[in-house]
Amino acid sequence: MTAHRTRPLRVRSVGTALGRVDGTEKVTGRATYAADHADGVPGDVLHLWLVQSTIAKGRVVEVRPEHALSHPGVVDVIDHTSAPRLVDTENGELAILQDAAVGFRGQIIALVLAETAEAAREGAALVEVSYEAAAHEAELREDNATYRPDSVNPDLETDTFQGDVDAALREADVVVEQTYRTAYEHNNPLEPHATIAWWGEVDGRATLSMFDSTQGVHGVVASLVPMLGVEPDQIRVRAPYVGGGFGSKGEPHAHVMAAALAARTTNGRPVRLAVTRQQMFSLTGYRTATISRFRLGARSDGTLTAIAHDVLEQSSVVREFAEQTASPTRMMYAAPNRRTTHRLARLDVAVPSWMRAPGEMPGMFAHEVAMDELAVACGVDPIVLRERNEPDLDPETGKPFNNRRLLDCLHRGAERFGWDARPREARTQTDGDWWVGTGVAAATYPAMKTPGNLARVRSLEGGGYAVAIGCVDIGTGARTVLTQIAADALGVEADAVDLSIADTRLPSASVAGGSSGTSSWGSAIVAAAQLFRDDHGASPDPGVETTASAEDDPAAESHAFHSFGAVFAETRVHRWTGEIRVPRLLGVYSVGRVINPVTARSQFLGGLVMGLSAGLFEESYRDSRFGHVVTQDLASYHVASHADVLDVDAEWLEEADEIFTPMGSRGVGEIGIVGTAAAVANATYHATGIRRRSIPLTPDQFLDDPGT
Repeated sequence: MTAHRTRPLRVRSVGTALGRVDGTEKVTGRATYAADHADGVPGDVLHLWLVQSTIAKGRVVEVRPEHALSHPGVVDVIDHTSAPRLVDTENGELAILQDAAVGFRGQIIALVLAETAEAAREGAALVEVSYEAAAHEAELREDNATYRPDSVNPDLETDTFQGDVDAALREADVVVEQTYRTAYEHNNPLEPHATIAWWGEVDGRATLSMFDSTQGVHGVVASLVPMLGVEPDQIRVRAPYVGGGFGSKGEPHAHVMAAALAARTTNGRPVRLAVTRQQMFSLTGYRTATISRFRLGARSDGTLTAIAHDVLEQSSVVREFAEQTASPTRMMYAAPNRRTTHRLARLDVAVPSWMRAPGEMPGMFAHEVAMDELAVACGVDPIVLRERNEPDLDPETGKPFNNRRLLDCLHRGAERFGWDARPREARTQTDGDWWVGTGVAAATYPAMKTPGNLARVRSLEGGGYAVAIGCVDIGTGARTVLTQIAADALGVEADAVDLSIADTRLPSASVAGGSSGTSSWGSAIVAAAQLFRDDHGASPDPGVETTASAEDDPAAESHAFHSFGAVFAETRVHRWTGEIRVPRLLGVYSVGRVINPVTARSQFLGGLVMGLSAGLFEESYRDSRFGHVVTQDLASYHVASHADVLDVDAEWLEEADEIFTPMGSRGVGEIGIVGTAAAVANATYHATGIRRRSIPLTPDQFLDDPGT
């Protein structure tokens, strides 16, 4: 393997609307998802069902499997007394069935194996469990979020300080001091989590093979290796097709370990586990609720003098996860005095995890609604307010931004949205019984690349090239854009590239997350392709190959890399029912070069819809008395559907960021959700004159004002 300093890509396929290279397989139903695999799976599959705890804290006294084992088709029941032992149990989320302790309601406490899925499910219902319950705490409150984590996701500082915030607030002409809240949310990808696992012997060593619905096959191996006490080459994970993830499949959850442990007991028979939609609400991650205490101090013209963002959120006693909610506040606007903090409530609940734009989504909701409140308090147009607080340098690092075009996004969006015709005062537009208003919010997301990515290029007979990298396409179009990048890096047509992905037998690749995939994997492919051409020329002999990683441009160290956007929303609020409609939603983005306009547009629109959904509908409700989420289906946990999504549009600025990647791209997957809920909330204020500071916004919140 060689680290290669990449050169900017000469684009030909990149930037064009190449159709999805896996489109035919998907629309004809030939794409094989994790639970579907039969080819390559040895022997008859056993079906696995999970038995989950019905208490939030305590211990299992006894598991009685007799009735389950007498049910036709049930083969085995595994609990903490019979499960294979793990070598390492530091990861409390994955260290299942190792002792009698119960850390949250819904924890896996037994496994049922059967010849059919129906028998496994019936068998699980017949397992009898007795508990010794203990007092638990499962409610996030302002008085119990007192724990200071060592860092916040992924490895950012917990708190940051600059200047004297309190003094600046005392001296400010205008102060906005409010608390903003976001709800618990569950990712709910179209394909629920699923795994097929089996153990075999290779060269005298036990080897685990898996088909898994994951955002990173190499990440699954890295998590399981220390716990199972094996070497990395003793685990093979494949994920050829994945039906979405939104972060919930970014790292393995307990069900993956359940499949691996159960398969260890079956003498080589494969085990299939398909997590139900209901089980996902306790086992496969979610976005923590957040409480943001915001204080903005400004001069009378809206120029910021102080920003304070103190975040309260929750984690789990089983395993810590700290959302980086205040991270965008650190770099978004200029102010000489700044403070951000994070504190956690460690609760007896399931482990939270990544959900699309973790940190940026809830943090920017709070920040952008606070900015709208400041604009109203100063009598300044919200776009003018952001112009007056545009930083010359990154406020967090002091580095110059490589390409900060937030104002360009705001101005382009304002032009398209007809912002100049917007009434200055709230609650001045009506259409029959509907109050009508418009709002704006800024969006940002860091440009990220993950180190350690490798790609391989091999020449084929007939002039084609096999390109391999062990990344995963979770439905975003990665197969397609990587094919385009490889084609341009090799100087060939896209149909000359045979791309292989999603297998740990391929060169190592990072997780599909943090909007870093295309930047990380594409850079590695460019490095391998350019080095291949340097070594072997334009007409190589068949069978020669090169494996390489990308070496970053040294100039990248001296810049701050972020993407930016502006979201505009029109809302209508019914004066008698409080019903909220969003007839227009527009996002304008600066994200570097767009590799494929069709797949990028899909990502932007999906993010906007997801932000709309968070703003108006999505809320997981946990009953703190019992510790479980009661909204465990898509009937009680509503996500935006066709009737909710009206005119949604997105566009991007033409640009290329070739210091960051040789392709000139920065990533598009998550910025679409950032700022969207805030734009909707700001528009409801403009429509009604009623300011609401928590999401989701619901009709009842707009019915308690006598002026309606």
